[in-house]
Amino acid sequence: MLPDLLAPGLGTVFCGSAVGAASARIGAPYAGPGNKFWPMLAETGLTPERFAPGNYRALLDLGIGLTDLNKTQSGADSDLTADADDTGALLAKIETHRPRQLVFTAKRPARSFLERVFGLRRIDYGPQDQAVGGTAIFVLPSPSGLAVRWWDPEWWHRVAERHRGFEEDQ
Repeated sequence: MLPDLLAPGLGTVFCGSAVGAASARIGAPYAGPGNKFWPMLAETGLTPERFAPGNYRALLDLGIGLTDLNKTQSGADSDLTADADDTGALLAKIETHRPRQLVFTAKRPARSFLERVFGLRRIDYGPQDQAVGGTAIFVLPSPSGLAVRWWDPEWWHRVAERHRGFEEDQ
């Protein structure tokens, strides 16, 4: 699986379920041909241009990190098992690195995390009322091409606005 891209004090950490099949094959996150992750980072201004998945390490320079809830499996969300979700490890990473916002890139990892940590069963897109210390939580619609019926870029623009607000605060 892919290593985390984390550092102390990031503005935004994106958390997916697990690496997809294409990402596992080439060793770069969100690499599936229909995945909207990289186009949305560029469209929202989180990156100055559309990054190729293999350039993902450059996100750290922009105050952005990456991780996944499940670090032992790969594939589509429907291929993953809940027992492989490591909520404790994600919680420890967030408490250690203390980003301004933890942004789930799909409801599946958000639901698993928020249910286990806060006892929530209903998860909506957008900012959540819960936080981990000073880290706000946000849930996005999945950028996967398999999740196109739930796609709404507006949420991605809101994450970008929040990220820019963190930069202005510094």
